[in-house]
Amino acid sequence: MRVTVIRDPRDRSYRLRAAAAVVRCGKSHILDASNRVRGACDAGGVMRRSRFRLSAPIVLACLLALGTSGSHAAPPGSTSAHAMPVPGLSEQTLSPAFWIERAQAPEALLLDRAAIESINMAMRDEPSIHAPLALPDTMTRAVVIAWIKQISVRPTAPRFTAEGPVAESTLDALVEALALDAVNATVEPDFGLVVRRADLRTFPSALRVFSRVDDTDIDRFQEDALFPGTPVAVLHRSRDGAWLFVVSERYAAWIDHRHVALGTRAEVAGYVDRAADGLVVTGATARTVVTPEAPAVSDVQLEMGVRVPRVAWPDGASLNGQVPAYGHVVELPVRGGDGTLSFAPAAIPRSADVHTAALPYTHATLIRQAFKFLGERYGWGHAYNARDCSGFVSEIFRSVGVLLPRNTGAQAVAEALDGITVAPETSRARRLQWLREADVGDLVFVPGHVMMIIGHVDGEPWVIHDTAGTFLRDDAGMIHRAPLNGVVVTPTTPLLADAGGVAMIDRITHIRRVR
Repeated sequence: MRVTVIRDPRDRSYRLRAAAAVVRCGKSHILDASNRVRGACDAGGVMRRSRFRLSAPIVLACLLALGTSGSHAAPPGSTSAHAMPVPGLSEQTLSPAFWIERAQAPEALLLDRAAIESINMAMRDEPSIHAPLALPDTMTRAVVIAWIKQISVRPTAPRFTAEGPVAESTLDALVEALALDAVNATVEPDFGLVVRRADLRTFPSALRVFSRVDDTDIDRFQEDALFPGTPVAVLHRSRDGAWLFVVSERYAAWIDHRHVALGTRAEVAGYVDRAADGLVVTGATARTVVTPEAPAVSDVQLEMGVRVPRVAWPDGASLNGQVPAYGHVVELPVRGGDGTLSFAPAAIPRSADVHTAALPYTHATLIRQAFKFLGERYGWGHAYNARDCSGFVSEIFRSVGVLLPRNTGAQAVAEALDGITVAPETSRARRLQWLREADVGDLVFVPGHVMMIIGHVDGEPWVIHDTAGTFLRDDAGMIHRAPLNGVVVTPTTPLLADAGGVAMIDRITHIRRVR
């Protein structure tokens, strides 16, 4: 079978795998150019796996012929932006209870812990998933530079700031800041933990740049964000030392050094092990209590699915000026003045949406978790203290214990999941049939975007997704861009992919089932 991967320009994960050098470390194959890199099915809709079955004769096999990644920016070419109503939207469809009631056996367990761990083990063999704590003690200069060059690519298309075009001298300075000449012949990785939510950047800079001067929501240098407690391997530092090039489990890019505390490999791994049996954030976010006595762990934002170790606190002992009985005492990483790692207790209020283990994997859970983000602003690459389409579904599934790749291109072709590839020539009727047979929690991919099925109303498939916008047709037949800009609930068939009127359903490339 001929295999092809077509990716969105933002997706760096496949280009990382194409680098010449290969580093094998435990379960991860860093910069691995193996066939899994091109693990997308060909556009012909070839059978790949048999255990994902929809109803009757339809067998959902492999998934994603046009693997693209990242978030879904509004398609270009709109003649107008219009806040027209989404067809079929009502108070009912905006309620998770409505969809849970319509689901078949909504509280039935779909996967137990053993089955989830089996998926996660397979997922860790995906080329987009890394094992930062399993990196070797030494790495060659060529390997490190290959990592950096795959993400820090000088733009060839015009770029803009809010004030105007980005000068060539500015781009020169960004490339110079990479300090590639300072990479030693042999590199010994450092290790650390993220202490506050922090952006991952294309270059060692917070400079926001855009494809168009009138589109300042999509920062082309924004890659992702890392959350407190995330382990990283540090491979390099910027010229001024203010930025670290890090490898995390799902991404590699530049992070502000102030958000990483450096320790030994064993110290970092020990925290990760303790967190595995710790408290799980099951709300959209949870925050530690404000503690003037301990600013380093005060008002720390934790995202859905993040795990933190629990601490057995002595009865009667106060914690940061409070009686801890009214909260959950947890352990957080702290960065010292010299950048080194230590740990400190912190309190999360008992009112916070947290659990002592991952939530049960049921239809009802997936719906409830998704709706906790309803209305949140869209954030390309986890910008705006929010998330994008692939980040949104990643957080939902992480709350039930499932690991997904960061970007849509990698999610759609992951060998660890079941699904089908929708060939470009597939008829509208067949596409609609597949959507009508899709189950709650199934992921629907179009180039650069992912949506999650939440149910059906009178044969119409409905989805929840995090999107910058779409196109809709009004009663007079005029097409308008709908700037949804957030987590929204929509039917699928009215959505248009562009101002020319191409139906979104005709752009579907894959349907995936996380089972």
